[in-house]
Amino acid sequence: MSFVVGVTGGIGSGKTAVTDRFAAYGITVVDADLAARVVVEPGSPALEAVAAHFGADILQADGSLDRAALRGIVFADPAQRKWLEQLTHPLIGEEIRRQIAASESPYTLLSSPLLLESSSQRTLANLVVVVDVPEEVQLQRAMARDNNDEAQVRRIMAAQLAREERLALADIIVDNSGSLDELDDIVAELHKEFLQRAELAEH
Repeated sequence: MSFVVGVTGGIGSGKTAVTDRFAAYGITVVDADLAARVVVEPGSPALEAVAAHFGADILQADGSLDRAALRGIVFADPAQRKWLEQLTHPLIGEEIRRQIAASESPYTLLSSPLLLESSSQRTLANLVVVVDVPEEVQLQRAMARDNNDEAQVRRIMAAQLAREERLALADIIVDNSGSLDELDDIVAELHKEFLQRAELAEH
């Protein structure tokens, strides 16, 4: 099992900008969002269960999940969100563990918006990095990126851990409100640190 660095942050905080820079150093990035897509691929038992529960309208013409439609339902109704999480979280956890076990880089990043909310994911990480920006920046970036309206982004933010709680649980905080050049420098330093920590963890 390699040394695992968990990376999390609220919607729009720029987790991908951070993890892409680590990937450029040859570090394996296990992305919980991608794992979440794998477990509901067409033909999977989980997707059949989702379609049976929410109705066939939740599927696109090609048989794949209409993620935007599903997101609209579950963020508006906590009971539906709970149902979906109980179905998918154990499957996502299995997929994440499988990908971490297959990683061959000196350390592995686990990128997950729910890292701190999900105890099963939290226990996989040796170290927690929180990517942080002010909430107004989160809002602007998330609206621009996903074409979501402000109310939808605010609902997603409200469903995520509060910023103060997230920061209190961080081992390392990456301030991502600066320029991409500044972010390059931050990641370069962290990469050196994580290589050392991974080395120490092996001995």
